[in-house]
Amino acid sequence: MFGNLFEQEEEEDFASAPSRGRVIKGGDEPPPPRGRSNLCGIKNQGGTCYLNSLLQTLLFTPEFREELFSLGPEELGCLEDKEKPGAKVRVIPLELQRLFASLLLVDQQSASTANLTDSFGWNSSEGTNQHDVQELNRILFSALEHSLVDTTGSTFIQRLYHGTIVNSIVCKECGNVSQRQEDFLDLTVCVCGMSSLEDALWSMFVEEELFEGNNLYRCAQCDRLVTAAKSAKLRKLPPFMTMSLLRFSFDFAKCERYKETGRYSFPLTINLQPFCEQIDGEDSDYSYELFSVIIHKGGCYGGHYHVYIRDIDQLGQWEPPEEECKPKTQKKVKEEVVKKEVSEPNLQEDDPLSVLTAIIAQEPSKSVLLDQLGQKLMDKIGSSWSKKFRKHYGPIGKFLQSHSDVFMLVSNGTRVALKANPPSPVTEAPGPAEQTTNSDPPTPSDPGAAEQLAEPEPEQGSHWFDLNDSTVTSIRESDIEKQFQGKESAYMLFYRKTQLHRPSEALNNPQYKVPLHLIQMAQEENIKLQQMREKFEATNNTVELHLHLAPNYRLENGALKPISKEQNESTPLSFDRRKTVGELRLAIYQMQELWEGDMALTVAKRFPAGLHLYSTVTDDSVSLYSAGIHTNSDLFVWNGREVCGVTVPSGAEWEPVLLTVVRPLFGEDKDPEMKDGMECEDGKGGFENGGQGLKREARGFAGAVTLGEVRDALGEPKESLLCQEHKGGKRGEPGAGEGGGASGWKLFPPDDMHRTLRQLSLKDGDALLVLEPQSFDSSMFTLNGNIVTVTTPSDCRWLQVEFQPHGGGGGEGERRKIKVLATGNMLLCEVKQRAIEELQLQEQPPGAQYCLRQVDCSGKLLPPVCEELSVRDAGVRLMTTLTLCPGNAPKASQLFLHFSVGTAPSAGMEMDIIVENTCSVKECLKAMLDAVGLDGTCWHLRRLDWCEEVGEPLMDEDAPLSELKINNGETLIVTEGQLPPKGFLKLSVWLYLDPRSSSTEACFNHTDNGHTEEHMLEAAGETHSQSPAEPRSVGQVEISDEATLDDLKTQVLTLPALQDVCVPTTAFMRVWQLEGRRLTRILRGQQLTLRKLKLTTGTNLCVQQLLNEEDLGPKEVLLNVKMGVPGEKCYYPPEELVWDASRDSSPRSLRTCVAAMYGLSPDSILLAKHQPDKHTWEEISNWSQQVSKKKKKKKTESLLGAPFHLKDGDTIGIKNLLIDNNRDFVTLEDEQGQQRLREQAEQRRKGGQAAGSDGAGPQKKTGSTKSRKPEVALSINVGVFR
Repeated sequence: MFGNLFEQEEEEDFASAPSRGRVIKGGDEPPPPRGRSNLCGIKNQGGTCYLNSLLQTLLFTPEFREELFSLGPEELGCLEDKEKPGAKVRVIPLELQRLFASLLLVDQQSASTANLTDSFGWNSSEGTNQHDVQELNRILFSALEHSLVDTTGSTFIQRLYHGTIVNSIVCKECGNVSQRQEDFLDLTVCVCGMSSLEDALWSMFVEEELFEGNNLYRCAQCDRLVTAAKSAKLRKLPPFMTMSLLRFSFDFAKCERYKETGRYSFPLTINLQPFCEQIDGEDSDYSYELFSVIIHKGGCYGGHYHVYIRDIDQLGQWEPPEEECKPKTQKKVKEEVVKKEVSEPNLQEDDPLSVLTAIIAQEPSKSVLLDQLGQKLMDKIGSSWSKKFRKHYGPIGKFLQSHSDVFMLVSNGTRVALKANPPSPVTEAPGPAEQTTNSDPPTPSDPGAAEQLAEPEPEQGSHWFDLNDSTVTSIRESDIEKQFQGKESAYMLFYRKTQLHRPSEALNNPQYKVPLHLIQMAQEENIKLQQMREKFEATNNTVELHLHLAPNYRLENGALKPISKEQNESTPLSFDRRKTVGELRLAIYQMQELWEGDMALTVAKRFPAGLHLYSTVTDDSVSLYSAGIHTNSDLFVWNGREVCGVTVPSGAEWEPVLLTVVRPLFGEDKDPEMKDGMECEDGKGGFENGGQGLKREARGFAGAVTLGEVRDALGEPKESLLCQEHKGGKRGEPGAGEGGGASGWKLFPPDDMHRTLRQLSLKDGDALLVLEPQSFDSSMFTLNGNIVTVTTPSDCRWLQVEFQPHGGGGGEGERRKIKVLATGNMLLCEVKQRAIEELQLQEQPPGAQYCLRQVDCSGKLLPPVCEELSVRDAGVRLMTTLTLCPGNAPKASQLFLHFSVGTAPSAGMEMDIIVENTCSVKECLKAMLDAVGLDGTCWHLRRLDWCEEVGEPLMDEDAPLSELKINNGETLIVTEGQLPPKGFLKLSVWLYLDPRSSSTEACFNHTDNGHTEEHMLEAAGETHSQSPAEPRSVGQVEISDEATLDDLKTQVLTLPALQDVCVPTTAFMRVWQLEGRRLTRILRGQQLTLRKLKLTTGTNLCVQQLLNEEDLGPKEVLLNVKMGVPGEKCYYPPEELVWDASRDSSPRSLRTCVAAMYGLSPDSILLAKHQPDKHTWEEISNWSQQVSKKKKKKKTESLLGAPFHLKDGDTIGIKNLLIDNNRDFVTLEDEQGQQRLREQAEQRRKGGQAAGSDGAGPQKKTGSTKSRKPEVALSINVGVFR
């Protein structure tokens, strides 16, 4: 039932990552050794946490492990022979032996189960499929039993886990006892409605079920129905008892799975004597102790397994959990927090036990009325019980009953109170069963005694570990109580008889009874791993160093630079970072045989300006790793004092900065051969007529020098000015340097001359402009405040102006093009004036006006640009084309609009007008009418929609154009007619066409329920595929939303396409609403307004003529019913049926209505609704719904609601059971449609697209939900060994 429920949540990768600052080079990293626990985990293959938890439990079951190891190769065969023909190799137990030996003896953090799962016959995808660990437990035991047939271990599963239950039925009259024995390998116990494991076992094996009243038992001896009692007892107890907790259930009311997360306690030791058939033995014969708890974390659709295990053979090294190993200062702080929590409880709002306990404890009477508990809960946490806790914990009454160890009912069951020793809202007290088995003392009421009552160290053999895939951590025995409830809770319990004692030689001995060949295999694997780790460590501890030798360098501009460019800057050296600095120094001495004097090693770093030195390594005894020398480090080798006789500054404050020094370069000063590192900046790589430009040079400076020292180093006089490139200017501000034109520079104030480059935040690549005072005499430089504007030939670009005398309609011969020099700051009126002068248009007729217009990528002219703006502010890009056209240019406060009269204009056929931005719609309309010579008041303006068609009218005639967001260049349509009042709807009207009609004339189809038998039989084979034909558009209507449905029908009849139709009254017309070309609902109520019918602008309507008057009620449903042809996969032609569902909308009511139409008995017909999207039929029958606990009555069965949702136009299929035995409604067309859907889904799947779900019911979506994998049955393939 649950199949693939346990989809694992994403887990963090527990494999140890390499240490920081370490580069992995040597291929794959070897597996890390075991942790402090000295126990080995198991790698998760992607979804095998359930398998890992069970395997660890079996490994820490010594008797199971030793039985498996007792089977030798002579019985199991050898894995090397498994591919040989005819060889009987029992692969599963062999791989399990190897895995157990690896977990016990191989020094690695986690072992792999890949070989074991391969022996199961699982493919690579099986490792990612999630399954139930309880199901795996049974399947794995079955696979082992089949694998060990005809061996000495064929019965060891039965010896260890097999038990029997005897079911008895006792006749109350004659005393006859009927018994039936039942075998088990694990017990499945109920969780729902139970508070503990003892309660569940008591219900299973102590309480009796009585057969009485209407439920009597037929006694074989009395030979009649009698009163009897049924009970079950444990007859044979196995050495190991496995308890599977039924935490996953199905809610039939909500039709969904859920997980029982309520409190469910279980003891550490349990006596099963009360539940056994024979009770005359010793107590030790019935006593069991817990040694493994498999835990499931998550919900019923996803989660993760891990396991708590008691280390019986003391194979691991137990340490106190990390949170307990804290300094005493932290413990004191924690004690103070506990004191505060006692005085003012820290409420855990997600824990209902904590919340309810706090509510009751804070009441003066220490009790609360049951009917007031829900309100007090809402006042406390701001949410009701049903909304916050009911899904996981059930009703509040059930929750109180399941926690009877905490709550008690008083005052005849009307009030709830806490028991004598209630748990605080922070720490829960253990239940009675736990108090008897848990040796830990209860938490004292005085928090000051916490240190005195610290949990004692566990005894040897009672150490517990949490094995979570690859991770193994120590836990305390008291941590098991945390798994009694919640989303992370116990799922399987493993008990062992207390009589089972371990020999002393097995303790602390992982090799105990492990076969010699497996020990040797583990030792070889350990040697191999050790070699891999040593090789990996050696490879990954080798660092690549770059040695820079002092004789090859000189100090220049605050940085070290190579003397010769032909020489290599550095000498590479590979060295082990675990060695000392002294060993490195010795190695360098050996490399440089001619080195004389002292040798200092200084950490260096390369900068664009050159090499810079930092700290010198002086301690020869430290390792390179401790000295901070890592791979790709630069080391400068020198005498520690000077380089080429010059002292070298070191440290972070002297880091060099590479600046770009910019100087003005005039035409007569230009050197034809520029120095290295210099480049000139001009228009096209040269200067025209001795033009001006800028020269740039890269210079390095120490970061600690002042700006004044930089000026001196450049050889500039003190009166020179230094500027930094200005990047913070606003658009349009002089010198902003945006959009072409001049570039801006910010002048350094005199105070900055005493600040260092680091203080000024100058970085590599920053530009520094050096100017002399007389530089401002040139037109190249302009000073405005502290901003210097530089205009160079590279900024003086051009605009191309093309003259079109007829606004774009002239031929190629009339067009002329010229280039106009322009900058970003030049006004467009100046550009136009220069173009007119160069084109010699002054000779044109006096008074002729011209404007500049841009052209889009399709060649269409855009609105004229405002000539009062600059090139930059108008958004015109330099080196583009402007068109000079006849006409006026708008001012900054005006709009240039296109308009047309009557219809949407063709390209280039609209008229133009310039109006003020603040003028109203009425004034704009008047100006347009005057421009075309029209008068009158029967006109209004409309916009164009996104389809370039006439759209919505401008309703507010007094509103200014700016408020209506009418933009420059927009097109308006002057439309004839009065402005429609507010609230009008624009509806599209379609014509309903009868698919059975042979003519396609533009008229309504006439629906007639009477068909001749001959016609019906002729059409029977094809009517199913005759869905309504595509409706045809007949026009649009504009009507007020306050008009009635009757008014709408009347106006529809005035459409030109329907002028020839004669309808007696509007009652002979049916109006459908269309959605996606499908008829969805019929508009009802002749006098209802369109607003009440919820019609909006753009709604599509479809009209249909009727032969009879029709006035459907609000709950009258129009259905298309089709009678199935007996013995055929087809139907007779459909007929219309009006079903009145106002009084009764149940399936019985519809069946009665259909039966009356055909003159049949309601019990002799079968109905189904057609799902055209899925090509399926949903049978309509009476269904049972769960009885409401509050109202104690059945909910009304309604076809108008879920799951059928019957509506107008739905198709209902009918089967006459008197003459038709075929109960299948699917037709040949449906089968073809389903095949098409499957092919489409397969194509989407192959194309990498997830196929959509066609579930009929609504699916709940909580955020972004992860798609669930298909459920796959769990299986293990076993060979035949008989």
